[in-house]
Amino acid sequence: MTASPHPPRPDHRAAAALCALLGSPEDLRQPGVREAAERARDLLRSGADADELASCYRALDTALRRNGDARGLVSESRGGTAPGITAHIKVAVCPGPTPCPRIERARDLLPAPYCAVNGTRMRKGRLGSAR
Repeated sequence: MTASPHPPRPDHRAAAALCALLGSPEDLRQPGVREAAERARDLLRSGADADELASCYRALDTALRRNGDARGLVSESRGGTAPGITAHIKVAVCPGPTPCPRIERARDLLPAPYCAVNGTRMRKGRLGSAR
């Protein structure tokens, strides 16, 4: 048996989901979940190898599902709620009654750009699938 030239990489999505789970006291109340989550956290902090982490993540996923959490560990709803992660893109769109297709990136700390057509600032919104 030969060793793989590329060692397995840790699952960053699972680490983000673990962070969100550890920040959710109601999810940690389920039997067996807190222990599995804390073990995964400790392995992650200690720099454990990817195989050991993957095994621990599977055990945590099983514990969550056994307790009725259909999302398991890694899902869009859990990973997307980690502090500092935004699940949407903020944009500035035309505020007029007949909006033009102009879309600008909306920065959090700056006001929306000026709309020369309607004579007012653009409004901030989320980039949806319709745009």
